[in-house]
Amino acid sequence: MPRPHRVHVDGGFYHVTLRGNHQQNIFVAEGDQRLPNQIVERAIDKYGARLHAYCWMTNHLHFLLQVGQEPMGKPMGQIAAEFARAMQSKLHTTGHFFERRYHATLVDEESYLKSVVRYIHLNPVVAGIVDNPRDFLWSSHRAYLGAPHEPWLVTDFVLQNFGSTREHAVAAYENFLDIEENDWPPAQKDRRESDFGSEKSVPPRRQADPPQQRQSLSDLIAEACSRFGVCLEGLTSPVRDEYMTIVRAWVANQARVRHVASLAEVARELCRHEATLRQAMRRYPKEIE
Repeated sequence: MPRPHRVHVDGGFYHVTLRGNHQQNIFVAEGDQRLPNQIVERAIDKYGARLHAYCWMTNHLHFLLQVGQEPMGKPMGQIAAEFARAMQSKLHTTGHFFERRYHATLVDEESYLKSVVRYIHLNPVVAGIVDNPRDFLWSSHRAYLGAPHEPWLVTDFVLQNFGSTREHAVAAYENFLDIEENDWPPAQKDRRESDFGSEKSVPPRRQADPPQQRQSLSDLIAEACSRFGVCLEGLTSPVRDEYMTIVRAWVANQARVRHVASLAEVARELCRHEATLRQAMRRYPKEIE
């Protein structure tokens, strides 16, 4: 089946994810997380793009990328290719380094833009790597708080949506990230840290719930968000996207297998029709196992 064409919006904002093949770690040694910075700088300079937020997780990379006149495939293609070659030279391997083509979601609303930045910066907290995003070295969160940062990172555009002065904007931004556990859709408080591909030496931040406790549909959707690197807003949006379709089908299938919810309940939660989910489950049987 041919790949669907990417939608190019000149000047558009995209939440982009690159995930390691088979969800394996993409960094070999301590300090390898500095490598994406060099590669990203070259790519965005060459293709006139802007980077507004990032997070280099252990088995995947997150970007909030604003494209210029060149389509996103050009800077992202260069970033993926350069990074893969550098890591494979260390591992002495060949073949696919990333799981699939990068996944990208168009960010077309101001509220969604802020939510994407929050999602990106809270990834290490959700994964149980750190308790506070300030403690994670490989994201743009501390730059948003005023710490020195790479010259190619743009923070002012997002911060201006939080306040008229930088001081007020930073305070509002921090408050925006300081949320209750149950108010953060992608967070899943009973996920073990190793499920996110992080170092085994780091203990899980929370213990799993007892096996007899039944998982809720909201927890299952949160699991899907973390597993596939998507946002709740994307899953429930009216935008037709093949990758999102597969994630929704995975949720519907897992809800059935785990006896979490009926197809009708999943359809209502994801703002879809039952027939649409049923068709997607038939279309992608291997992808949703």
